[in-house]
Formats: sequence, C-alpha cells, structure tokens
Amino acid sequence: MTMLAKHYARVADWLDRAISRNLLLLLARLGIAAIFFLSGRTKVDGVLHITDTTYELFRTDYALPLVPPEIAAHAATYSEHVFPILLVLGLFTRPAAAALLGMTLVIEVFVYPDAWPTHLSWAALLLPLVARGGGAWSLDRLFGWDRATPALVHA
Repeated sequence: MTMLAKHYARVADWLDRAISRNLLLLLARLGIAAIFFLSGRTKVDGVLHITDTTYELFRTDYALPLVPPEIAAHAATYSEHVFPILLVLGLFTRPAAAALLGMTLVIEVFVYPDAWPTHLSWAALLLPLVARGGGAWSLDRLFGWDRATPALVHA
C-alpha cells in the first residue's frame, strides 16, 4: 500500500469512528422532514386550511391520473405535515419515510419527471431511514419498537 493510500485509509477509519451513524440518521430525518414540511406549509393558510391555490395546482400542474384533485390535495398536504413531524420525533420512522419515498416516486413519475436529481437526493435521505430506522436518537428506539442493529450500535 502506498503512503497516500495508508493515510487515506487512516483518515477514513477515523471519520467512520468520529461521525456517529446515529447522527447521520438524525440529520437525514431532520433534512428530509424540513423539505416536505415547508412544502406542506405552502399549501395551507393557518394551521391546516388548504388554500384555493392548492386545489387549483392539483387540478392543473399536479394533475394525477385516477385521483381526483381534491383528494390528492388533501392527501399530499396532510402527508407533508404529519410524516415530517413523525420523522423529527423519530416515531414510526420507517413507515413515515416509506410514505414520503412513495410520494417522491409519484411526484417524479407523474408531476415533475425532469426533476430526477432533486428526487434522487430525497430518496438518498429517505432510503437509509426505511432500511435502518431512526437510530438510537429516536422515539422508536426509546419505546423499544426499533431495536439496535450491529451497524448502529456504536454511537
């Protein structure tokens, strides 16, 4: 092994030990939650009063096949509020992340197919949460609903 490769391996090992996987899962939860929650807030006035503009968007720009725009507007708006809150809390992390991943897929396929770089970045944040859960710093773990896996034990 060359000197450069040895130094690189040493730094990589140190970073692997220094940056907690639980921190990475927490940051993924907070990052993707912010994206979806802020999007949800643009669809409402007050707490959860869906705006007329939102209904119009679902009739025109966001038109989905087989789903009436009023139902789609409600489903998307409530999903963009409830699932991010669950992710921040680390509560039902896997199903909440899976739901937002499904929503991302629908957006990519039916609404903005050219926005795949953005949707790929969302999927990159959501997939570890589906696969690994919320990590040690989550209500799922506190309640014992998501047990520690060997890859996540070192915090």
